[in-house]
Amino acid sequence: MSDYWASRRVMVTGGGGFLGQVVVLGLERRKAGAVFVPRSASYDFRKPEDIGRALKDAEADVVVHLAGSVGGIGAMRDEPGRYFYENAIMGIQLIEQARIAGVEKFVTIGTVCSYPKHTPVPFREDDLWNGYPEETNAPYGLAKKMLLVQGQAYRQQYGFNVIHLIPVNLYGPGDNFDPESSHVIPALIKKCVDAREAGAPVVDVWGTGSASREFLYVDDAAEGILLGAEGYDGAEPINLGVGSEITIRSLASIIAELTGFGGQLRWDASKPDGQPRRALDTSRARELLGFQAQTSLRDGLAATIEWYESQRSRERG
Repeated sequence: MSDYWASRRVMVTGGGGFLGQVVVLGLERRKAGAVFVPRSASYDFRKPEDIGRALKDAEADVVVHLAGSVGGIGAMRDEPGRYFYENAIMGIQLIEQARIAGVEKFVTIGTVCSYPKHTPVPFREDDLWNGYPEETNAPYGLAKKMLLVQGQAYRQQYGFNVIHLIPVNLYGPGDNFDPESSHVIPALIKKCVDAREAGAPVVDVWGTGSASREFLYVDDAAEGILLGAEGYDGAEPINLGVGSEITIRSLASIIAELTGFGGQLRWDASKPDGQPRRALDTSRARELLGFQAQTSLRDGLAATIEWYESQRSRERG
């Protein structure tokens, strides 16, 4: 285990969130000098004065920027302006304020939604600028991609060490299961568990099921981020993923099986599929970070379902 963190103070924005909590645990295991997690109740990262105050309170050597406004296809379609503004303004102001505060290193977490809609599979980092993102994700994806531009510009002009990591779709225990804003895996898990408990014969699923996605277990994503933070100082973005894809139809079948739902999956082709295919080339992460995902999709789904079912039981008393 690297001793990089031993004397460093780290600020993790979004450290109380799904991915952030796992990153913070990883920092604690690595015995970071100090870990500061600014909470939204005390620091509004849309306001530069609050960002400055958080950086002062943290006395951070390293910033890992995970905070953001995220949601599934439906949420992105309904509020594209909010997703663009909040993600852009938080990141742009935070990078600037961190530079002014003399932060040693800034880790930006991008999004696979930044890739063009028709990127050849697997997505290579060099393909990022070869077209416009899929329309329902574009405002969010472009806001995040501007942080890549900002980081490279600040490296060139100010010598500010900003790195940019691009994780693929994440899932795992602690994910967001709110049906109004969840992504595909928690949404399908909730639908199948609800239907099983209610004895419902059918689960309705958005789209045709033909679109493909790649999914990275949250613990693996956190490990990739920490490896990048401690060992990479380059300007070029790095994909974090598993390097393989699965169709939504196949994914839904596995989730139905693992949740014990034996009914019909009914596909609603009037709803959007989103990007047609999504899978990353992960060779750069292997070569430069020594990162390779360790959790199979089936094992990760089983762990996520187990966590969700235990949460439901706990909430019901």
